[in-house]
Amino acid sequence: MMKMTDPALLRSVSKPGRYAGGEFGQTVKDPASADASFAFCFPDSYEIGMSNLGVRILYGVLNREENIRCERVFAPWTDMEDRMREKGILLCAHESGGPVKDFDFLGFTLQYEMCYTNVLNVLELSGIPLRASERDDSWPIVIGGGPCSYNPEPVADFFDLFNIGEGEEMLPEIVRLYIRMKKEGATKAEFLHEAARTIEGVYVPSLYDVSYNPDGTVAAYEPVFDDIPRRVRKRIVADLDTMYFPESVVVPYIECVQDRIMLEVFRGCIRGCRFCQAGMIYRPVREKSPETLMKQAKTLYQNTGYEEISLSSLSISDYTRLRELTDGLIGWTEDRRVSLSLPSLRIDSFSKELMDRVASVRSSSITFAPEAGTQRLRDVINKNVTEEDLMRSAGIAFGSGKEQIKLYFMNGLPTETEADLDGIADLANRVVDEFYRTPGHGKRAPLVTVSVSCFVPKPFTPFQWEAQDTVGRLIEKNRYLAGKITNRKVRYTHHDACVSHVEAVLALGDRKLSRALELARRRGFRFDAWDEFFSYDRWMEVFADSGIDTAFYANRVRSEDEVLPWEIIDCGVTREFLLREKHRAYSGKTTPSCREQCSGCGAACLGGKDTCCPKMK
Repeated sequence: MMKMTDPALLRSVSKPGRYAGGEFGQTVKDPASADASFAFCFPDSYEIGMSNLGVRILYGVLNREENIRCERVFAPWTDMEDRMREKGILLCAHESGGPVKDFDFLGFTLQYEMCYTNVLNVLELSGIPLRASERDDSWPIVIGGGPCSYNPEPVADFFDLFNIGEGEEMLPEIVRLYIRMKKEGATKAEFLHEAARTIEGVYVPSLYDVSYNPDGTVAAYEPVFDDIPRRVRKRIVADLDTMYFPESVVVPYIECVQDRIMLEVFRGCIRGCRFCQAGMIYRPVREKSPETLMKQAKTLYQNTGYEEISLSSLSISDYTRLRELTDGLIGWTEDRRVSLSLPSLRIDSFSKELMDRVASVRSSSITFAPEAGTQRLRDVINKNVTEEDLMRSAGIAFGSGKEQIKLYFMNGLPTETEADLDGIADLANRVVDEFYRTPGHGKRAPLVTVSVSCFVPKPFTPFQWEAQDTVGRLIEKNRYLAGKITNRKVRYTHHDACVSHVEAVLALGDRKLSRALELARRRGFRFDAWDEFFSYDRWMEVFADSGIDTAFYANRVRSEDEVLPWEIIDCGVTREFLLREKHRAYSGKTTPSCREQCSGCGAACLGGKDTCCPKMK
């Protein structure tokens, strides 16, 4: 039978390097030498998946186990998929070219809700039944992880288990348990029960019965067995300095989104923006030492040849030893012409010194995220930055030769008024004015790009109880802003409100959504995160035909005593804290960062070394 790596097939598709394999740095193991095989899938294109740091880490952490074989899988692009279906070719793993269906495990990293149809498409292209209940012991055990697993319910019927939290320690534990129980002759059901019982962070959906109230809300989750947790607590790695980090990574033959060394500086966030899920679910903050980071950077440079290093975190300027780290890195990168980039800079901690220290920041543009156009609304969302902070930062940028600044905002935020939308346009105009007020500004005219996304309520945030604006209202706001932004030196872009609506439904949903996702897959949905494939009308047809009222999930204010679908998961941040933050939002009260004052979010229960939380020191 023809395989995906057949030369004739590769010549017939765009970018055959997506499928050819054989990259420098890949790990190839003899199948006979392994007691368990793991196909690790990023359910998007190769270029996106190969840029994900989590894939790089977990691929390495599994392959360092002598008796575990881990290979990569990606969603084939549409031209390859069409040929696979035409010729009856099954999806194969990247290293060996073996069928995915023959592996012991198939793991998905769930980074974005709009990739759910790709998950089901990968299962289908692999010849694997979609629903976990339809797969007997001969099929791979299907695992999910990543940020979307903090509300796994919309896709729960398709997965055997979920990793809740950080997988560096948990994932090998799961596979080692499988190897031991497989040798003992255990069934899949016995393995799943034992994993849920003994490994913290493992959620097995089939071991929990869900009941619903007459109004459609969740009534309760009940464990099938008395010896498994009633709520599944997320797993964290306590000490990032001793955590596994790859000394070498796979180097693609084709250009990817992130063709560089990525150093994870710390995990978590001290800020507590009330719309931000990542800032809550990745708590507590844990830092790596500069010594560890510099050692990892040098090793990866020597083993890959990459000429750029990116420091990765939710807010890099909150790293307590940033100056020490950048001094150390610049000490050896400048001579080797290796550039250093800081991907995210807060307005209130941006400085000329910081910008001058980083070579790649000397480009023509820089990005800031005020998020809201007025101080009132920035206080509601707990952004804790002021207009003065923005103007000071813009002045630093313009005075250092910048001519372009990009500003990120959201519309549809709770309590938003027309005045808040006006504030977005006014703020952009004032940034343009700041350019001309700044001594030494560039000779060319400035360009301020205003990029506006739509607010999507997310689980485990203070705004998880909020309703999203209707699609019509979000579109109206986008048009209103377009009419307000008349300055030719300001460019306006906005996110598609229709995509944001579907994202909200999937983000806030329960297990009843599985029938809609399955129908979407049967109707050929794929790559819904890509504009050229997303169809709002087709999604609405699927929801209607599945009996799903999208307004129930996206456009409804939830009562504070309602059982939320994701509350089977314990992310460490308590419901009580989130409610306090919601109430503070409506009072316009800000909450200081974790380093200024502990607000008792609950993350202290998780432990961790070098954390920001005073209760954990």
